[in-house]
Amino acid sequence: MSSKKDYYEILGVRRDVDAGELKSTYRKVALKYHPDRNPGDKQAEDRFKEAAEAYSVLSDPQKRQVYDQFGHRGLEGMGGGSSGGFDDVFSSFGDIFEDFFGFRTGRSARNSAQRGSDLRYDLTIDFMEAAFGMETEISIEKYETCPTCEGSGAKPGTYPETCSQCRGTGQVVRSQGFFSVKSACPSCRGAGQVIKDPCPQCRGQQRIVVNKKVSLKIPAGVDNGSKLRLTGEGEPGTRGGPPGDLYVFLSVRPHEFFKRNGTDVICSVELSFVQAALGGEITVPTLTGEETLKIPKGAQYADTFRLHGQGIPSIRSNVRGDQIVQVDLKTPKNLSKKQEELLKEFINLDEEKLTKKIKRLFKGGSTRAAK
Repeated sequence: MSSKKDYYEILGVRRDVDAGELKSTYRKVALKYHPDRNPGDKQAEDRFKEAAEAYSVLSDPQKRQVYDQFGHRGLEGMGGGSSGGFDDVFSSFGDIFEDFFGFRTGRSARNSAQRGSDLRYDLTIDFMEAAFGMETEISIEKYETCPTCEGSGAKPGTYPETCSQCRGTGQVVRSQGFFSVKSACPSCRGAGQVIKDPCPQCRGQQRIVVNKKVSLKIPAGVDNGSKLRLTGEGEPGTRGGPPGDLYVFLSVRPHEFFKRNGTDVICSVELSFVQAALGGEITVPTLTGEETLKIPKGAQYADTFRLHGQGIPSIRSNVRGDQIVQVDLKTPKNLSKKQEELLKEFINLDEEKLTKKIKRLFKGGSTRAAK
């Protein structure tokens, strides 16, 4: 009678467990007891071996059916259990180990295409350039495929040779108890090839650092912190993979007169108390020139007026916001003698007006009291 443990008990699942739950549970067990996470722990290694063996059977519908009906004895001669060793575990469940342990299995790891890295560039622009957009050219330092060896890393006329240690697989095998664990070959660093005669320009690195000019179109309405993406302008991919992207992060210099609030711009204009009192028309600077603004009589400090359509274009609709003009009353200094006399006269008139108003109030009150 077999002394092996029940496969369902090893993984801690019900006998009617579905494929999804089975795979999820196995991942947790494999992650917990993986030898790389428990170096020198024989018990953890045995638990990992048991879990791998159990999953290799229960994840195969045919083997699972035989096991459910006849137990371990029924699997003899079917290739079930641990006969395939650690290599079979990795080849069968490569997606699991890739997700949880960070490496791929077999030749696919060496030959898989890799996308290039993304790059970042920080650019500072003026307020007006952000408001209405601009075209410019930036210079970035990046890697590019070596033009001399065309990315092979070998001197022209020569070719990379198959690594003698891993025989081109890019991996070496180390024994770990019952299992054999694969890792990247230290001689070729997982490439499967070695370069005996490196390219004189890139020195076998397959790529070189260059300064590249890139044309950049900044749309109208961008703001501080806006990000632009230039597809394919990042680092080159490897093994035929696509290049990465270039991300340009924008900073906008403040303006000495305008402030921004979304697509609206805010400014402050000074008015003398005479202008505020009498009202009239004033000329106001805008993003595109000058506009005439009508000030009503009796304008007060911090009153605001709106110039429609004189703001910043929306980056989504290109519809411009408004310009908001805030009143700032200015007190005159260094008055002439004539100006002082006029102001005193104004005060006297104002006091006379107030006095008459008070007398009317008191007179009205006395009349009511007499009645």
